[in-house]
Amino acid sequence: QVQLVESGGGSEQAGGSLRLSCAASGWTYSSICMAWFRQAPGKEREGVASIYRGDYRGGSNYIDPVKGRFTISLDSAKNTVYLQMNSLKSEDTGMYYCAAHSGLWCRPSEPTNYKFWGQGTQVTVSE
Repeated sequence: QVQLVESGGGSEQAGGSLRLSCAASGWTYSSICMAWFRQAPGKEREGVASIYRGDYRGGSNYIDPVKGRFTISLDSAKNTVYLQMNSLKSEDTGMYYCAAHSGLWCRPSEPTNYKFWGQGTQVTVSE
C-alpha cells in the first residue's frame, strides 16, 4: 500500500525559505510522477510543481508564480520528493500536499490524475 508522508512545513517571514519533503513508502511501480499542490483558505487546490522519473526522460515543471523561487527534486532511491521554497511571499501561504501517480503524464495540474495523496503540511508566510 502506497503512503505519502510530508514534512517540513511551518511559519516563515516573507523573503525566507522553507523545504518540504515527501516520502513515498510501498512504491513498486517502475516510474513515478510526484507533485506538490497547495490550497489557500477559500481557494481551489492548485498545482505548484511536478517531477517525473521512469522509462522516459524525466523532467520537472512549475507554475509561473513559483518559477525561479521554488525547486522540486526527487531522490529516486528513497522515493522522496523535495520542494525548496525560496523568496517566499505571503501568497505562498496554504496547505501543501504531496501527490503521486505512476503514469507518463506529469504536470502540476489536474489533481484527479493523481492517485496517491499525503495528509498535507501547512506553510504560513507573514509579511
